[in-house]
Amino acid sequence: MKKMVITIDGPAGAGKTTVSRALADRLEYKYIDTGALYRGVALAAKSQGIGADDDAALEKLCDSLALTFVWRQGLLRLVANGEDISDKIRTPEITMLASAVSARPVVRKFLLTVQRDLGREKSAVFEGRDMGTVVFPDAEIKFFLEASEKTRSYRRYLELKSKNSQSLEDVEKDMRQRDKNDSTRAIAPLKPAGDAKIIDTTDLSVDEVVELMLTHIQRLV
Repeated sequence: MKKMVITIDGPAGAGKTTVSRALADRLEYKYIDTGALYRGVALAAKSQGIGADDDAALEKLCDSLALTFVWRQGLLRLVANGEDISDKIRTPEITMLASAVSARPVVRKFLLTVQRDLGREKSAVFEGRDMGTVVFPDAEIKFFLEASEKTRSYRRYLELKSKNSQSLEDVEKDMRQRDKNDSTRAIAPLKPAGDAKIIDTTDLSVDEVVELMLTHIQRLV
């Protein structure tokens, strides 16, 4: 199969992470969680007391921030300036802060370069929110996953259950706010690319979604 860049966009809880990993495994491709990069910037900003709307400070921060992915014990880990921050970025506070900093042009410009460098050799599945619309508009194939709000909230609740004590109601509230932030921001709003394959995962298993994706991919080869 020819080398391709595959993008998978969509809101939280639509199944992007699980499906992206599974698809990358099936294709023996690299899996890139681009949302982790924004979380990495958010964590660095928080540790330095930088506000999400302080563009000058954010730009200076990005100039000194080196973000890389490494495989450790079969898991993809995010390293910032030599420190593994994979566990620190998975909190509700960092999730919301990442949504806020992702709207800042200086942050998006910085991570655009990082992401395109990661995709230079292709053979990669990129999961995110603007992969098919902004970062890789010429990707060989693009997917956009969606699901009902109730389904997405419950999935997110189960995912976070072992990591924090948020109630289902709090998860729903945060998700609704994040959806609003991501879909209404002026720069790179969350939306399907015009040529994306839209898949509603509400009533589909992970395997069913992956098989559907593979059907679309096989038509290209």
